[in-house]
Amino acid sequence: MPTRILPAVGDADAVRSLTTLLSQLPDAEPVAPVADSTQLVDTLARLAAESVDELPEVVIVHERIGPVPALELIRDVALRFPAVGVILVTSDAGPGLFQAAMDYGARGLVALPLGYEELASRVQAVAQWSVGVRRHLGAGGDVFTGAGGTVVTVSGAKGGVGATLTAIQLALAAQASGRGTALVDMDLQTGDIASFLDVQFRRSVVDLAAISDISPRVLADAVYRHDTGLALLLAPGEGERGEDVTDRAARQIVSALRSRYDVVVVDCGAQLSGAGAAAVEMADRALLVTTPDVVAVRGAKRVVRMWDRLQIRKAEETTVVVNRHGRNAEIQPPLIQRITGTAVAATTVPAHYKELQSAVDAGRVHELDARSTVKQALWTLAGELGLVRAPEGAHRAGRPRGERVAVGFRRRREAGG
Repeated sequence: MPTRILPAVGDADAVRSLTTLLSQLPDAEPVAPVADSTQLVDTLARLAAESVDELPEVVIVHERIGPVPALELIRDVALRFPAVGVILVTSDAGPGLFQAAMDYGARGLVALPLGYEELASRVQAVAQWSVGVRRHLGAGGDVFTGAGGTVVTVSGAKGGVGATLTAIQLALAAQASGRGTALVDMDLQTGDIASFLDVQFRRSVVDLAAISDISPRVLADAVYRHDTGLALLLAPGEGERGEDVTDRAARQIVSALRSRYDVVVVDCGAQLSGAGAAAVEMADRALLVTTPDVVAVRGAKRVVRMWDRLQIRKAEETTVVVNRHGRNAEIQPPLIQRITGTAVAATTVPAHYKELQSAVDAGRVHELDARSTVKQALWTLAGELGLVRAPEGAHRAGRPRGERVAVGFRRRREAGG
């Protein structure tokens, strides 16, 4: 079977050199080259609309392609057309660029000036990889098979009430119990999950925004696998790019994650965007975090009323989580419940910020001491919400293990241990 190879080269001399070599490769079937990034993506989209089998096995991207930079173009092709293997042709064959090209989704790199042996070897290897991927897709490997996980959104009544920390700890608790968990930063302009978890990342939720059919491989390429096992889908490093994530894109992204993970926790921040509104509307549980002070509780009331006016979610379908709670505070959970008209979580989170400060400052909140009463409370909350898995056979007097864990955390917290 011939290998179809599509060159993407903007320079006329480079086109002649590359096509001459490609025509000499055994079993190679070079197709008409494209001159820029737009033409390449349009060509692949047109072929993919007919069938994945119509796509070339190999795309060769020259470093001087434009107007989109070569690495950005490779990332776009790898995400949108996962059955196509991409080779980068470059004058810089150093380890730094090689690693960057692999991170962006390239399957190989060929150094300039072009040599027959190196080009032939790379094309053959990438073509074999592409054929294997297509065989996998043809066997149904590109279809989501999950029964459908639980989606929990976490929003803040206002900025600084602890929504991000709550979302992170709920996700960590679910993951630690053995449930496959994704944590999504849908606070698109000011999201801080990457900072809280000490993550350096290239890809973000924006990379999925323009993709209409999010396959498992595309999703896997976009998420960051954290040391804790969490799958992170992060907010863009450039906040203005968050505008690319529309409500329609958010629905597709959350649906794809729901089909792939047992638990999906979405940090929606304190500012309502179209994407955040879509996530809240889709959620199985929508949490609204507040602190027990007048300003925050008024903010919670405004959020609840806005969600109701916009028909995003009714008050009675929203659960308020009280953070920085103290027994001597004038505003207690029952009053918050009456003011907001929502349900209020039975688990409150104590006002012990000193326990968190060093972990937050270091960006290592996943290493928060297990003796922390804040962590214990949030993991108890995870049990209350049904996010933790009960180990098989772990029952006592009819109570599932997950509930016993939550009760145990609560008792230790109340005892001050």
